[in-house]
Amino acid sequence: MSGKEIQLSQGGGGEEMNSLIHGLFYKHFSNDILTAAEDAAVLKPEGKIAFTTDSFTVSPIFFGGGDIGKLAVAGTVNDLAMMGAKPLWLSAGFIIEEGFAFGDLEKIVESMAKELEKSGAKIVCGDTKVVPRGSADGIFINTSGIGELRSEGISAHNLRVDDVIIVSRDIGRHGAAIMMAREGIDLQSDLKSDCETLWPAVEAMIDSGVRIRAMRDATRGGLAAVLNEWAEASGLCIEIEEEQLPVCEEVRGICEMLGFEPYDLANEGTFIISVHPDDATLALESLSEYPFCADASIIGSVSREKRGKVILRSPWGSSRYLELPKGELLPRIC
Repeated sequence: MSGKEIQLSQGGGGEEMNSLIHGLFYKHFSNDILTAAEDAAVLKPEGKIAFTTDSFTVSPIFFGGGDIGKLAVAGTVNDLAMMGAKPLWLSAGFIIEEGFAFGDLEKIVESMAKELEKSGAKIVCGDTKVVPRGSADGIFINTSGIGELRSEGISAHNLRVDDVIIVSRDIGRHGAAIMMAREGIDLQSDLKSDCETLWPAVEAMIDSGVRIRAMRDATRGGLAAVLNEWAEASGLCIEIEEEQLPVCEEVRGICEMLGFEPYDLANEGTFIISVHPDDATLALESLSEYPFCADASIIGSVSREKRGKVILRSPWGSSRYLELPKGELLPRIC
């Protein structure tokens, strides 16, 4: 591949675009379905499938713990995993600004290929557009995904009284890491985003027979958004013990500095699970096999106390409602 910056001609459908596709995308995403280079990928799913799509515009595109490419693959794979679906096939659409550094694009594509290996999913179709300078902020990526359902009935509507609520790790890392990178905050720490493919941990729980009622990755809106959506959808109350919420010192420090709450901050590799009360220990044992779930904790339970509400109980005996985050705390985090 010649040239150090992406040119408009590399999105024009001619020789230059063909060279970009073969020299970069086919090189790193190679598989028989993709390199067949038809207008559409021909797939043969078995049983029920889940289908999802998402667009990624994060700024900055490189941040502690990841980049826009890793985020695009992990985000879509995780949306499938949260429905109990094994990720199989992804599409990838790139909108690239003229002048974008080819070296950065290659790093992003390499990052996507590496992240795909964690779930075994493949990119089987894609699209590339190059837009004039000033028409986009570097690069945007859209990914869609199809997965095979391995466990049915996982839904916020299926919460039951006495279900146990588990969080897979400490919360708020992605939002805090993006804030540090964007605002130039130096805490002399190695705080990194939690950006991660979650399917291996989800698969372990399914294979162990954990009765999962609901599951959701706590992305935009964080823990607070997920729990409020679940309480509303189920018509039940979720009671959370604040003392049990895992929050690392760096995230706590940034929240105190900028006036945020850790349960409102975005995550990209942290998920919330509601399980049958008899399966809570089994779920924690399954999660403990994975480093990115090392801090998995039971944080609360489901009750009839205040239907449709989330109650946060402090270590000092007081309690308050945990509300949905209001406004846009931090735009372009994913």
